Amino acid sequence: MSKLTALQISRLSKRGLYGDGGGLYLQITAAGVKSWIFRYRDNGRLRNHGLGPLGTVSLAEAREAALACRKLRLQGIDPIEAKKQKRATEKLEAAKSITFAECANAYIEAHRAGWKNAKHVYQWEMSLGKHAFPVFGDLPVAAVDAPLVLRALEPIWDKKNETARRLRGRIERVLDWAKVRGYRTGENPAAWKGNLSHTLPAPKRVARVKHHPALPHAQMSTFWRELAKQSGVPAKALRFTILTAARTSEVLLATWDEVDMEAAVWTLSAERMKMDREHRVPLPPQAMTLLQEQYAQRTSDYIFPGAKPGQPYCDRVMTMVLYRMQRRDIRVHGFRSTFRDWAAECTDFPDKVPEAALAHKQGNDVEVAYLRTDFFDQRRQLMERWAAYCEG
Repeated sequence: MSKLTALQISRLSKRGLYGDGGGLYLQITAAGVKSWIFRYRDNGRLRNHGLGPLGTVSLAEAREAALACRKLRLQGIDPIEAKKQKRATEKLEAAKSITFAECANAYIEAHRAGWKNAKHVYQWEMSLGKHAFPVFGDLPVAAVDAPLVLRALEPIWDKKNETARRLRGRIERVLDWAKVRGYRTGENPAAWKGNLSHTLPAPKRVARVKHHPALPHAQMSTFWRELAKQSGVPAKALRFTILTAARTSEVLLATWDEVDMEAAVWTLSAERMKMDREHRVPLPPQAMTLLQEQYAQRTSDYIFPGAKPGQPYCDRVMTMVLYRMQRRDIRVHGFRSTFRDWAAECTDFPDKVPEAALAHKQGNDVEVAYLRTDFFDQRRQLMERWAAYCEG
C-alpha cells in the first residue's frame, strides 16, 4: 500500500501502469496523459474503473477513492455499475425537477403542428401564462397538487368560467403528458370527475352564456354608410367580414390563393375552419370590388396584410375600427348574428341556407354525413341580397 510518492509521480513519463497498492494505479498513456484507475476482478473479469485525471484528483484523493471502491467490493457491489446507477439516479432526479412551465411549453411545441391555427397556440400560451404559471409555473411538475391547481382556478371560476374550464383542461393535459414522460406519478390533480368536481361548483351553475353584442339589422344601412367613410385596410377588412358573414380570423388570415377572382368564390380549407370542413364563400359584387382594390395594391400573400411586412393583423384590429366609430356597443363577431337575424326575418330562404353561409354544423354526425350539398347557388343569391341590404 502507498507505494507511490508525489515526487515519483512527477518524474514518471513512460507509458504504462504504476501500482500504488490496493488496486490503485497511475495510468500513463502514449500521449503522456496521467490518470488514476482502480483495477479489480469481477467474476474473473478484469475491470478498470476510472477515478479521474491526475491534474484534478491528487494522490491522497485517489487513495480515498480506491478505499471507497474496496469497501463496495466487500459488499459485493461492482464500483463501475454503482457509478452507472448513481448517474442514472441523478438524471432521473434532474428529470423529475423539470418545472410545470417547461412541461407546458414542451407540450405546446409537441402539438403545435397538429393544431389548426396560430390562434389556438396563442390561447394555450396566454391562459397558462396568465393564470397557471404565476402560481406553480416555476415549481417541479411533480410537486403540482390539487391545492395549487385550485389556487389557479378559483379566482376566475365564477367570473370567467369558460376561461377557467379551458384552463383546467389544459393543466390536466400537461400533467398527463408529464406523467407519461416519467416526470410525475400518481393521479392527476386537475382531473374534474371524482376530483375537482367535489370542490368547485359545476360549470353549468356558474357559467353565463354571453352573446356577442350585435347590431340590429334594421340599422345596418346607416352603419354601413358610416363604415364606408373609414379609411385603411382594417376598415376594408371589416366591410369584407360583414359582406361574407365570416369569422374574424378567417378574414385576417385569408390569402390570395384562396380566391378565384373569375368565379367570385373564396374557398377556405378544412384546416382554417372551426368545423374542420372546407367552406366555399360566394362573393357578392361589393366584396369583389373590395378585393380588386386590395389586389391593385397587393404587397403580401395576405388579402388584408398587417402593418408588419409578411404578417397578418391581430384579431383586435377590426374592433379598433368600431372604437374609432364610437361603437363600443357592438362586436365584430356580432355581425354574424345580424346577418342571421336578417335572413330569418327578411328572407324566405330555408334555415339551412343561412346556416350553411355561417359554416355552422347542421344536425348530428349522421345527418352531416348524408348532407352532400352546401346550398352554394342559393347562398350566392342570399349573399347578394345581404350585400344590397347593407348598402340600403
